[in-house]
Amino acid sequence: MTSQELKAKINKLWEQFWTGGITNPLSVIEQITFLMFARLLDMREERNERAAVRLGRPYKALYRPDQQHLRWREFSHKSGPELLNLVRDEVFPSFRQLDYGDATFGEYMRDAQLLIQKPPLLEKAIEMIGELPLEKSDIKGDIYEYLLSKLTTAGINGQFRTPRHIIDFICDLIDPRPGEKVCDPACGTGGFLVETMKHVLETYSDEDGVFTESDGTKHYMGNLLSDHDRAFIQKEMFHGFDFDATMLRVASMNLLLHGVDAPDIHYQDTLAANFTDRFPKAARGGFKVILANPPFKGSLDEEETQPRLLAKAKTKKTELLFLLLILEMLELGGRAAVIVPDGVLFGSSKAHQAVRRLLVEENGLDGVISLPSGVFKPYAGVSTAILLFTKGGKTKDVFFYDVQNDGFSLDDKRTRIDVDDLPMAREAWKGRSNADLNDRTKPAFSVSKADIAAKAYDLSISKYKQVVYAEEAYDRPHDILKRLRTLQAEIDSDLADLERMLR
Repeated sequence: MTSQELKAKINKLWEQFWTGGITNPLSVIEQITFLMFARLLDMREERNERAAVRLGRPYKALYRPDQQHLRWREFSHKSGPELLNLVRDEVFPSFRQLDYGDATFGEYMRDAQLLIQKPPLLEKAIEMIGELPLEKSDIKGDIYEYLLSKLTTAGINGQFRTPRHIIDFICDLIDPRPGEKVCDPACGTGGFLVETMKHVLETYSDEDGVFTESDGTKHYMGNLLSDHDRAFIQKEMFHGFDFDATMLRVASMNLLLHGVDAPDIHYQDTLAANFTDRFPKAARGGFKVILANPPFKGSLDEEETQPRLLAKAKTKKTELLFLLLILEMLELGGRAAVIVPDGVLFGSSKAHQAVRRLLVEENGLDGVISLPSGVFKPYAGVSTAILLFTKGGKTKDVFFYDVQNDGFSLDDKRTRIDVDDLPMAREAWKGRSNADLNDRTKPAFSVSKADIAAKAYDLSISKYKQVVYAEEAYDRPHDILKRLRTLQAEIDSDLADLERMLR
């Protein structure tokens, strides 16, 4: 099945939900997610059953004998009210009761509800999902990414998604490696985690190497990855937190469809005071890499915020608190790439300066990548930047890059254009140790720690970049007026000729 055929099937499925009365894009994706989840659970159960027969050893069944009718292969052939009642009243409630082993699916399947009220719509949705090649890990990831792209094209709830090419760019900058625990403390749909997995597999595996499971299902895990690496990727590498249950379900399914059998995704406000109690290891240096585009609107109640964060900078602004949180969550030597609004870079409040000082003086601030203001349109026109830093590192010179274009128009339409600074920024970052970065008129340059400290730790690129102004030469006003009179005389003459012709 080609990519275009897959997209056509998904578009048709989307239209079925639209005509069936479910028009919120996030709700459509969630309902499709639930049904795909039901099919994937049955596929996993069948795989385990075949492996048990082949190897002659028992396995822990996901479905009890009295739950066999809840499997996809059983209910997908039913129709009408019988199908609707079974899926709504038994299949969906079973999601929260099944034993998923190492996976955390049950934690956020507690309030899973079937929104489909019309049997014909449910029948059609099940039929069409049954035709999708979910057994192919490389294809099923593409399927889900295309589904998620509907959030953007629909223009609703698109703020949950960071543009995919920006995520890909950030992953290349921070370069997550096999064996490193990766976290997104505000994971949304799981885009950073999925892109991290793709980056690891593409960068640290032989392109011809394929890991084949016992039932023939293929995952693109190359020859350069050891069995330990593969097991780590499946069960230990990826961690995410969010306080939106819908986002957690979408993120978990996103990872599952990209080949992560046991994603560690939890319902949790990571800025809340109870985060440390519930997840002490995660909150205290639990991760080697953190990639995030945390929410940067609104403020929090001080009484509900982690006291350790407030002790470092007394503020209610989430964009500052998340930076402090990420420093707490990183292990010593851990790396982070975080998208922040430009206000974080130059804000003059004590809290703003305290956070920037902490990054520069007590950690290693490695880079500041300025992004164009239209990156998040049509949802927001705010200017943003990427902060790259190392916990406990030493700041010497900070790398700056001024990205003017990201390959898309900077208006609300965000159509693809030929001008793209991201590849050049990527190369400049990778070659920064051997490059001459003293010329501040160029897109890439470096600024010393002393220079930054002298300017109240201001990190805005405009503070340091030198703009070369070219002198423009203009004619004398007298000469310009003379040309205007000549032009006016010619126009009057032409009008007179035209008037004579019309007599």
